Amino acid sequence: MTQTDTFHYPPELLELLIGAIPLLNRSKKSVLLFFRGAGISEKLYKDISEKLDADKDSINKYEICRTILTRINEKTDTYIRERRELLKRVVEFESFTNCWETDQYKAKGLVSEIRTIVNVKDTFTRMKLEKESIQAKHSEIYSKKVEEIKKRTELIEKTKKEFYALFSITNPQERGKKLEGVLNSLFSIYGILVREAFTRKGDNGEGIIEQIDGVIEIDNQIYLVEMKWKKDKIGSEDIFAHLGRIYHRTSAQGIFISASGFADSGIIASKEALVNKAILILTDLEEFVNVLEYDKDLTQYFKAKIRKAIIDKEPYSKP
Repeated sequence: MTQTDTFHYPPELLELLIGAIPLLNRSKKSVLLFFRGAGISEKLYKDISEKLDADKDSINKYEICRTILTRINEKTDTYIRERRELLKRVVEFESFTNCWETDQYKAKGLVSEIRTIVNVKDTFTRMKLEKESIQAKHSEIYSKKVEEIKKRTELIEKTKKEFYALFSITNPQERGKKLEGVLNSLFSIYGILVREAFTRKGDNGEGIIEQIDGVIEIDNQIYLVEMKWKKDKIGSEDIFAHLGRIYHRTSAQGIFISASGFADSGIIASKEALVNKAILILTDLEEFVNVLEYDKDLTQYFKAKIRKAIIDKEPYSKP
């Protein structure tokens, strides 16, 4: 980053930092140590430290961050180095296991957004260079390819933000519906053919007799997709219910996506299904986080999981 990149925090970046730093540090004292480690002078938060010593409940982590960040942001010329170092520490933050467990996904989402803003300047620079290269080569094919990459990158970033936003939604129905949409978008971006959620009605007027969250196609193989966002781990009951849908379709296989992981009974049920030549891939929502964070190819990731299930009889693998 150049000096001008961190000369002054714009409002959007300031608010993201105020939201992220408290999540990256478990305690109020840890927040102060975070600022101290970034080289922020103690005089800027001495009053806050004294206030905490007198009454630890007098101020929360977010108020601490807002106060200190506002102070270093107002002194535009004075704290350039400190702002640069503070931003560097947030952008390079990796040990999210040190956060409270309930804050980890939200913290990852905020840090990801901050990284995006910090990299915007470099991104536009790269795009400009690519455009100049295209003009020099007079290549329509190259121009089209760059545009496709740009659009795909934008789609991934948009979907990534929508994905991380799910973890702040408290309404289960709203969250589940949006989860389907986000995951379908991700599958589409990586070239996986998708048929979105649908219901099947009985032939004799019974109404809806079956509901399926989605269907995807990988290497010409159909996979019925089930998604669950439960408090507890997914057990054999949910696994058997999804296997029932698979068994009633010729040559169909399945993918089960869980936000809460899988219980031993669920894993065992999926392994036993392999005996009947039914492949049911078990996937954590956390795996999608890793795919997004480390820019992995989602298609290749699932192909590796499928190979692991078929060859090693391990339906719950994390390549």
